Amino acid sequence: MSRRVLVTGGGKGLGAAIVRALAAAEFDVDFTYRASADAALALLDELKAAQPARRFNAHSVDLSEKGSLDIFCEAIEKESFFGLVHNAGQPYDALAAMMAQDKAEATMQVNFWSMARLAKTVLRGMIRARAGRIVAIGSVAALQGNPGNAAYAASKGALLSYCRTLAIETAKRGITVNTIAPGFVDTDMMAAYADYRAGMEKQIPAGRFATPEEVAGVVAFLMSPPAAYITGAVLPIDGGLTAMIGVHR
Repeated sequence: MSRRVLVTGGGKGLGAAIVRALAAAEFDVDFTYRASADAALALLDELKAAQPARRFNAHSVDLSEKGSLDIFCEAIEKESFFGLVHNAGQPYDALAAMMAQDKAEATMQVNFWSMARLAKTVLRGMIRARAGRIVAIGSVAALQGNPGNAAYAASKGALLSYCRTLAIETAKRGITVNTIAPGFVDTDMMAAYADYRAGMEKQIPAGRFATPEEVAGVVAFLMSPPAAYITGAVLPIDGGLTAMIGVHR
């Protein structure tokens, strides 16, 4: 059985943590990157030095460009993958009444449509092998409303619904499809909220942001043999955020 996993957005941050966790679990890992070339190539060198017997590849792919995505999918469509982790994401914050259509569509392309295209590509090999794992990195934004998150939440909501349907369609073929819904994760993406971090952490029952490694560990578990009967699930990793009503006395 193939031990090869494809991770999108694996060059830095949460994606790099996922790549490292899968490498530690003895998977061969391919990962895509867009703007983080230096970090991605440094990660590739690190992995090859640490585990020379395993296979690692980094691919420059702009998931926001359909042409670039199509070229990549055509290049890998005859290759065999055991797993797909769609981690790449594009934020866009705007009130629904002020939303720019082109920016909203770009967010949907990266967060949802690129996943659908990649899944279609790797599923053929998984179906033939009657084994495969697909994990999508969603967001708690898809589970609970938050002002200014309309476009981003919609893209993650589409991802969640797609994965549930795909899980049902592929379960008898030995394939699992699950969504992880992180809350706030301590990565570069949160740098823009540095001035508000203390107030945000006070609203999280656990009192802190997640580490990338905590999310990556769940991804690695979903690729493992004990997770073979988990499919169609949505797993919040949010320190209790979505379990809370949100109105404080």
